Amino acid sequence: MLWSLLKILVFVALVALLAFGAGILMETAGGVQITVAGTEYTLGALQSVLALGLLVLGVWIFLKLLTLLIATLKFLNGDETAMSRYFDKGRERKGYQALSDGMMALASGEGRLALTKASKAARYLDNPELTDLLTAQAAEMAGDTHKAAEAYKRLLSNQTTRFVGVRGIMKQKLSEGDRDTALQLAEKALALRPKHEEVQDTLLQLQAQAEDWAGARKTLSTKLKSGMLPRDVFKRRDAVLALSASRGVIDEEATVAQREQAIEANRLSPDLVPAAAMAARAYLAQGKKRNAVKVLKKAWEAQPHPDLAHVFAEVEPEETPALRVKRFDQLARLKPQDDETRLVMAELHIVAEDFPEARRALGDLVERAPDARVLTLMAAIEKGEGADNAVTQAWLARALTAPRGPQWLCSNCNHIHADWAPVCEHCTSFDTLSWQRPETPEVASATGVHMLPLITGAAAASNAASGAVVVQDIVDVEEINASAEADKADDSAGSEKGGDAQAKA
Repeated sequence: MLWSLLKILVFVALVALLAFGAGILMETAGGVQITVAGTEYTLGALQSVLALGLLVLGVWIFLKLLTLLIATLKFLNGDETAMSRYFDKGRERKGYQALSDGMMALASGEGRLALTKASKAARYLDNPELTDLLTAQAAEMAGDTHKAAEAYKRLLSNQTTRFVGVRGIMKQKLSEGDRDTALQLAEKALALRPKHEEVQDTLLQLQAQAEDWAGARKTLSTKLKSGMLPRDVFKRRDAVLALSASRGVIDEEATVAQREQAIEANRLSPDLVPAAAMAARAYLAQGKKRNAVKVLKKAWEAQPHPDLAHVFAEVEPEETPALRVKRFDQLARLKPQDDETRLVMAELHIVAEDFPEARRALGDLVERAPDARVLTLMAAIEKGEGADNAVTQAWLARALTAPRGPQWLCSNCNHIHADWAPVCEHCTSFDTLSWQRPETPEVASATGVHMLPLITGAAAASNAASGAVVVQDIVDVEEINASAEADKADDSAGSEKGGDAQAKA
């Protein structure tokens, strides 16, 4: 309210001042005489002031028209002028609008529309960093890989967008299945951006697939230094890589370096079952049984596993069944209630022909976790205790349709593996295998074949056919024992009949 009143007062004051000045000029005598072409013009004071103002206005208009003419000539000549900047702003405005529309289309999943908008933005804007990136992503969404590759290659020429171009081409090569080229590009991308988590993971996976264990360990160290990986996860994965580099440790031609890597893998992650098994074999190859037993006990305490029991049997391959049961008590006392401990001890007691003890070792596994291995052991126990063939066959029939029990399962794709591997053979994920029960029940089982040295010793293991189930050997042994007992019974019965006949005589 006050501001409006003040503006009115100022306007009134200005009008009054102009009127007062005009009155003074009109009352002032004299003026200005101007002679033009022999004609004399006499202007009063007020007229002189008005003429001066019109002259100044005319000169200003003339200068502006002259400036416009010069700017037009420069514009036609291609020089930068206010006029060119005006038109450039219009083009820039249209270009950014097309770029915005293209990004919205890209976010909406309209690849073709985004590609059209990207082409329009490229025509209006002199900013290839943005337009080429939009073109590449839109072309990928639209399925035009050739155009996307061309856009990514253009991004390589600029230092600020080189990483984006390398990463884009790397992802294209991965989708095409060209892992060798993708590996090289991933190495270049990591050199440009060492802290980029996605590139780190991609390079690590590609190096693991290519079995470049040394390079993978270097990449893993880079992830740790950049803070992208917890130290406990780093230790486990480093152990997995060290273990993978020593997979040939059980071969006769295994080098000392391979055996040392297996031991190092176990040191880095004592609970990693394959690392513990290989480290124990490395110690056995060096004649260090005590070290091997120590490694196996520590791993068994973390997670009982058939492979650990297999290697524990290799420590004393020529021992008798009774001695083996006694020695395996060392492992059983570490995890007495674990399912794997019960199964191992049951199998050992079956071989030692102590069937009641084998039944006690199984406990409630038949009701709680009746997998193929448990049911087959029950068939062997029934056979050993002299049950009818119908009872044994009933247990074996249940075993045929029972789940296999714990296996090496990929946590990423749930693919089941016969043996542990650092990379999933189905989804190529790194370090995703864990020993667990699959959700989908399986019918066949190959778990028992790994336990064969526990029961029959090394000699029988070398003679066993591939794919044989250990409990089948148990059943065969029990059938032989049963036949021998039947023969003894027949002999004793014959002798008793002979004695009776002599008594009657």
